[in-house]
Amino acid sequence: MSTETKNISDLYQNWDALEARATQWKNQTLAQAFAKDNNRSARFSIAAAGLELDYSKNHIDDDVIALLLDVCEQAELKTAIKKLLRGDNVNNTEQRPALHTALRFLNQPETEENKAVADALDKMAGLVARVHNGDWTGYSGKKITDVVNIGIGGSDLGPRMVTKALTPFHTDDVNVHFVANIDGAEIFDMLQKLDSESTLWLVASKSFSTLETLQNALTARAWMLDKGCPEALLHKHFVAISSKVDKAIDFGIAEENIFPMWDWVGGRYSLWSAIGLPIAFAVGMDNFNKLREGAALMDAHFAEAPLEKNIPVIMGLLMFWYSNLLGADNQAVLPYANHLQLLPAYLQQLEMESNGKSVNKAGERISYQTGSVVWGTEGSNGQHSFHQLLHQGNVFTPIDFIAPLRAHHPIAHQQKYLFANCVAQSQALMSGRDLEASKAELRVQGVSESEIDFLAEHKVHPGNRPSSTIIMEELNPTTLGALIAAYEHKVFTLGVLWDINSFDQWGVELGKLLGTHVATAIDTTDIPTDWDSSTQNLIKRFLNANN
Repeated sequence: MSTETKNISDLYQNWDALEARATQWKNQTLAQAFAKDNNRSARFSIAAAGLELDYSKNHIDDDVIALLLDVCEQAELKTAIKKLLRGDNVNNTEQRPALHTALRFLNQPETEENKAVADALDKMAGLVARVHNGDWTGYSGKKITDVVNIGIGGSDLGPRMVTKALTPFHTDDVNVHFVANIDGAEIFDMLQKLDSESTLWLVASKSFSTLETLQNALTARAWMLDKGCPEALLHKHFVAISSKVDKAIDFGIAEENIFPMWDWVGGRYSLWSAIGLPIAFAVGMDNFNKLREGAALMDAHFAEAPLEKNIPVIMGLLMFWYSNLLGADNQAVLPYANHLQLLPAYLQQLEMESNGKSVNKAGERISYQTGSVVWGTEGSNGQHSFHQLLHQGNVFTPIDFIAPLRAHHPIAHQQKYLFANCVAQSQALMSGRDLEASKAELRVQGVSESEIDFLAEHKVHPGNRPSSTIIMEELNPTTLGALIAAYEHKVFTLGVLWDINSFDQWGVELGKLLGTHVATAIDTTDIPTDWDSSTQNLIKRFLNANN
């Protein structure tokens, strides 16, 4: 294999033209683009699956879009989409498909995968119904009141985010909680709120050996026994989602209470499967299926819409443009909906674990950026913390604003201010405020000319900061499903354009492996002398503190 590093310009014949357009955009502004084109917003907006993407406040024009669509043609993106959706082995390093889209279909041909999905959904519906109506009871005969999901990564972030996002749709049949961290403080705090007689634990781990999940599950098991649950009745309080049936049975989980996980679904794409059980417990199976239906609508749009009118494709192209031609190494996701407050954390895993790669699909080293640092929080809280950097800092950050038009609560005047802030932020980031406008504002306030000369520069907002805005009529299971699927397909689009595998995650393995070695060193107090001095000293400090 060649030791040469591959450049992004090696992939695309029109790279010189793209670089030329990028240079031109460094010398023009969004405000100028809007001044020249009264129809810009309509031309650079797409509606599909209950969402509307307005990407007109981005550093693009017809020429840029044409060049980026040519990149799609050279990358054979349309063919790649077909391969993804029909179940080809798009995960080439593990030789398997990425069939998370199969989890969204309600009525599909009788393939092996679709039958497995249908069976799992039926089993989920049965469990949720039995718990909700009180037929499933704990060891003392009490109705289940609390369901606790034990998982981490894709077995936690997606279900936790969706459960929070769909708060207005909770059935109140049970309370749903989440435990993920290996830090015992999380499960310790959780245990103070629970009654062992009425708690059901969901243990979500494909291998049933993930360190964090297994340790938390063992702690929960010990607590149940300590509180009086007979070991023979543990099966009334534990359900597993795993591919390792034998390990789950050894733990004390009845075989009929073990739900499947499949190799053809990656963890971060799995909330649509039995990994979504906490969602179903919180909002009911009907709403869980509506979530899946919304995702299926976006799948159909991704498969059928022309690339220039394709929401996930355009989202991917924008970050490709910013990452590889305009120097952005991060992106902010700012949902103006309190119930979407966990979306940025969910997208961190989806985007950074999928596309944080340094080799292409052939295993060749690449020099170009793949993936971006994803960050953000719910609006309007962020306006009073990091928005200062967005408006006046020198960090280049493309932004996704997300906003429902209607709220589920009756406090209409606050929804008005929330949405107004969302729109105003995108407007202010784009238009900015120049030196003369800053001086004029200070004069109106009666500030002296000498103070104006000092203060005016500090009040300048450079503007020309790009953003997209995604709106929906309301945040509900269907629109949330479409939103999540749009980001999933954006990630896939970028993977195709970067020629990388978006479905493996070898980068998480080394730290996990070394973590077990360090834990062994702590347990045995046998610290390898060939480890670096920092690692040795940190372990010694821990041992000294815990003697």
